[in-house]
Amino acid sequence: MYPELFKIPFTHLTVKSYGLMMVIAFLAAVFLIRRLSRNITPDHRLITNAALYSLIAGVAGARLFYVLHHLDQFHGNLLSVFAIWKGGLELLGGVVLAITVIVLYLWYHKLPIRRYLDILAIGLLLALAFGRIGCFLNGCCFGKPANLPWAVRFPHGSLAYISQVNANLQRNRPNPQLKLPPEFFSYVDKNGTWYPKPYKDLTENQKDTLIENNKHRSLPVHPTQLYSSLNGALLCLILYLFWRRTQKNYNSKNTGLFAKPGCTFALMFVLYGVTRFFIEFARDDNPFEFDGLTVSQNISIALIVLGAVSMVTFERMKHKIASHQP
Repeated sequence: MYPELFKIPFTHLTVKSYGLMMVIAFLAAVFLIRRLSRNITPDHRLITNAALYSLIAGVAGARLFYVLHHLDQFHGNLLSVFAIWKGGLELLGGVVLAITVIVLYLWYHKLPIRRYLDILAIGLLLALAFGRIGCFLNGCCFGKPANLPWAVRFPHGSLAYISQVNANLQRNRPNPQLKLPPEFFSYVDKNGTWYPKPYKDLTENQKDTLIENNKHRSLPVHPTQLYSSLNGALLCLILYLFWRRTQKNYNSKNTGLFAKPGCTFALMFVLYGVTRFFIEFARDDNPFEFDGLTVSQNISIALIVLGAVSMVTFERMKHKIASHQP
C-alpha cells in the first residue's frame, strides 16, 4: 500500500498513487480509442476532446454518486463535497455521467454514435484495469479476510484495518473481526467508528506486538482491487475480439448475429455487470442495502438488463453501410 509515491522537491506536495494511476488509465484509454477509431475519422482532435470532456464528467459523476451515497458525511460542511483529493469517488457514477457527455458530444458533431460507443467500451475497460491498481495502492475497495496464498495484508491504520477493528452493522457484523486493546485506539468519531493510533505514536512494546507475533496485525484479505484490474483487462480483450468480428462484417449487408454497431457497447454492460456482481461478494467495504445486496450489486443487475435490452435493440436496427452514419 503506497497512497503517496513521493514528495515533489521544494514543496509540500506529494504525488498520490491513485491520482497517478487515474492519469495513466486515461492516457492508455485515449491512445487505444484513437488507434481503433482511425478508420472512422482522421481528425483525432475530436476524439481527444471527447476524452477530456468524459474525464471531467467522470470525476464529477463519481464524486456526485459518492456524496449522494454518503450524505451523512457532509452534513454541516458542504465545502468538503469538493475535497476530492481526500478520497471519495464511486466508479459507476462516473461512468454514467461520462457516457452521457460523450453521447451528447458525438451527437453535436454528427459523428457515428454507435460506432464510437463500441470503441469507447473497449477503452473504458482498459482504463479500469489501470485504475484499479490505483485502488490497490491507495488501500480502498478492500476485500474480506481470506486464508488464501494470494491474500494480502494492509498496514496498521489502513482502511481495511479500521474496518476490521470495528463492528459494522451495515454489513451484518455485530463484532469486530480483529480484537484490539483499548490502548491501541486514538479516538472515536460521531458515527461510533474507532480509529487506531498512528503507528509512530505506539509504544515500542505495542510495535513489537504488531510486528513480531502478528497478534494485532491486519488480517489478510482478498486483493479485490487486483481482481477488478484483471477483470478489466480480460473484458477489454474480449470486447476487442468481439468488436473485430463486427468490423469484418460492417461493410456487408449480411452481418452476423449481434454484429451491428452498438452491440459491443451493450455487451460491456452485460459482462461488467455479471463480473462486478460476483466480485462484490469478496469485497468488505460497501454496506448491504436493498435485498441484502450492496448498491454496486443492485446497479450491476440493472446494467445486465440494460445491456441485454440494448443488444437486442441494436440488433434490430437497420444496418447502414455508409461509414459516417450514426
